[in-house]
Amino acid sequence: MKYIELSVPCTDETRREILMAELSDFPFESFCEEEDRLKAYMPESEYARCEPEIAQWMRDRELSCTAEALPDRNWNEVWESNFEPIEVEGRCRIRAPFHPRNPACEYDIEIMPKMSFGTGHHATTYLMAAEILDSDPSGLRGLDMGSGTGVLAILAVLRGAAHMDAVDIDEWAYENGTENIEANGMSGRVQPLMGDARLLAGRRYDFILANINRNILLRDMEAYRDALAPGGSLTVSGILEADIEAIERKGLSLGLHPVRRRTRSGWAAVRFERR
Repeated sequence: MKYIELSVPCTDETRREILMAELSDFPFESFCEEEDRLKAYMPESEYARCEPEIAQWMRDRELSCTAEALPDRNWNEVWESNFEPIEVEGRCRIRAPFHPRNPACEYDIEIMPKMSFGTGHHATTYLMAAEILDSDPSGLRGLDMGSGTGVLAILAVLRGAAHMDAVDIDEWAYENGTENIEANGMSGRVQPLMGDARLLAGRRYDFILANINRNILLRDMEAYRDALAPGGSLTVSGILEADIEAIERKGLSLGLHPVRRRTRSGWAAVRFERR
């Protein structure tokens, strides 16, 4: 498959993170951060369809970019040469199958992300994983909304959750999450589902994890509240520190009380309780 490489000059690390989050609304399949730019990759056929919309998006933000058609390559091989394992709070190691285990880490998770989001490298995934490590989901039923690779659902089960539903709207993420769930021996305890918040009707969870983006969180928080058992918790991320006030205000309007914040590299996670 041939890909288009979109290159956006940007020397500020935090700004690159923000751009990556915002560009995720387009069907880019992966991103690469360099010191002076962000590169985004999309199949050539997809890019031809949404090029005018991307160009307008860039003009609205007064950004420059270049687009280059890349020759066919073994993209898994390219990805493997650049991917490094990451450790969360010194307790959880998220690694690819070709990386060795670290016996010193309490939890070892094998993830082959391919084009899905959720390796722990992004600050929001790290924040959510840290929140799971600092909570006790033992015996509880949970939901990982916007599950990507499935890494958060897998970690929650390793921490003792009785069952996790892992929901993502993207078919590629659903397939990749299914592979990672099986690779970590979680079949039957983590159930991958493809869809959006409409899937939650009639379901009930003791805790919900939602690492998506600000607009979807604001739109779907009522559905999360309705699916949350009294006394349950909702932890959200995919938001910037500047978004905390809006997210907390929305939560309070729904009877969800903010009890903890975490921040990392300009990004944030907020934990709510339904009292």
